[in-house]
Amino acid sequence: MQPSDFRTHPPGPIHSPFVPGGTTATMTLEGRFDEDAGVVRVGADARQRYHDSRGYGYPLEGNEIALAPVEAAHLLYRGDLEAVVDGGERLAFRDLLAREPGTDFGVRFLVYADLRSRGFYLSPAAEPWVADPPDCDFAVFPRGKGPGDGEIAYALRVIGERTDIPATALEESVLAVVDEESEITYFDVNPREPTGDSARIDSVRGVDADLLADRVVVWEPPAALYETAFYGQPLEGREYDRPTLQCSLLEAAHLAERGILGLEPSVVRERGRAVEGERFDRRLRVYETLRERGVVPKTGYKFGADFRTYAEVDSIDDLGHSELLIRVLSGDHVFEPRDLALDVRLAHGVRKTMVFALVDGESVEWWSLERLTP
Repeated sequence: MQPSDFRTHPPGPIHSPFVPGGTTATMTLEGRFDEDAGVVRVGADARQRYHDSRGYGYPLEGNEIALAPVEAAHLLYRGDLEAVVDGGERLAFRDLLAREPGTDFGVRFLVYADLRSRGFYLSPAAEPWVADPPDCDFAVFPRGKGPGDGEIAYALRVIGERTDIPATALEESVLAVVDEESEITYFDVNPREPTGDSARIDSVRGVDADLLADRVVVWEPPAALYETAFYGQPLEGREYDRPTLQCSLLEAAHLAERGILGLEPSVVRERGRAVEGERFDRRLRVYETLRERGVVPKTGYKFGADFRTYAEVDSIDDLGHSELLIRVLSGDHVFEPRDLALDVRLAHGVRKTMVFALVDGESVEWWSLERLTP
């Protein structure tokens, strides 16, 4: 049975090993819903059976434990818990599921059941389940570990595919997205500060250049401008003696600001704004930051991104593959999970990592997203 399969009839009860006399004893228990605390209380030998051996719930007095509704639902689903009693009503798995207790219960249950089936113990990211819990939905423990071991493998956030994600809400975590057919995709979300050690051009000044409609032509540049620092593309193509360079407006604005090109920087920037609108300033801020960090950004158009980047460029004759794809966005951008999946899938398909550069004035935040198989 797949964890994403909402069956109306859960599996039958789990039976104990044969007892003396050759009969089989049913050992399922019932829980009581505590509406004030929002938990399901289970007594008898629940602590040993559910918490100590399998990491469900948290201990109360004696052998009693408290379960989050999603934990109780999973035990009902497996047939390890017979029912949850709420007032005078006995709730089976189907009944509890229909009530959807708590926020986004359906998608949370699917992710909980999926990770349990993969051999992980996990708990709601809240006290008293977890001491000093992360700000997320679930704390997922390393395989072989439980809530009492003090280690967390993943801080897990759960959303449905139609739930938008503000850029301001990005945090270091694992994001589980449940689509409309109950399939789950996991994304590893991390801060990612691009750094590199590429060659720099500092001594060149006032190289002759012409500003065209949407690019700049650099006449008789020093060979190192392209061959070592990887600015522009030769007008002559791959066969050249001394290249005439075509530079993007981003490259030209950056070079003019440093006095390397004999153009007025403000004129190049204004042309960039006329061509791209407000995107130009955001992209220029990211371009300049990457160059300052020793990273070479080149167009990412072929990959549907703003830039592809190279961390170490000493010579175009020994140029490796780019490592990152970078999409430049405003700091108040709101992501749709479908777009995230598209970007990450594309980057993975070309063996790169997707990085989002979020620009707020002069500051840039960097976040990488990668597919994860727990």
